[in-house]
Amino acid sequence: MFAAMLVVISAVAFTQFAIYYWRAVLTGVAAQPVSQRVLDSVNVDGDRLTGKHFPVLAELHDLTPELNTAVGGLGMVRAYFTIVHTAGALLDDHFPEFAAWSERERVICARYAAVQIDRRLQANMELCASLRSC
Repeated sequence: MFAAMLVVISAVAFTQFAIYYWRAVLTGVAAQPVSQRVLDSVNVDGDRLTGKHFPVLAELHDLTPELNTAVGGLGMVRAYFTIVHTAGALLDDHFPEFAAWSERERVICARYAAVQIDRRLQANMELCASLRSC
């Protein structure tokens, strides 16, 4: 019985650590600057991304070719955005603090997608430049 309880507590602690680590990576990437060309592509006014821009950025991310197939896509971020967006739609009217939190999380998801698009475009342009110099 003690061994089973220890395994369950360890699994819960590991899961919690994994979630916190993933969230820290997501926030760290989202904090990086986004180029003006990506912001212009989704018609952002005044360099201010909102949660409403995420679906457009996710579609643009799908259209942007990735030459390195080992790099993952936006699967986990899309799932997180969907969960936060759905919870926000259900609870925003009753809990204003939750509404503010859910919008901040949606903005983080949108910024993450924008940074990933910018990284892909930059990597593709560097590859084209290196091919031209050969």
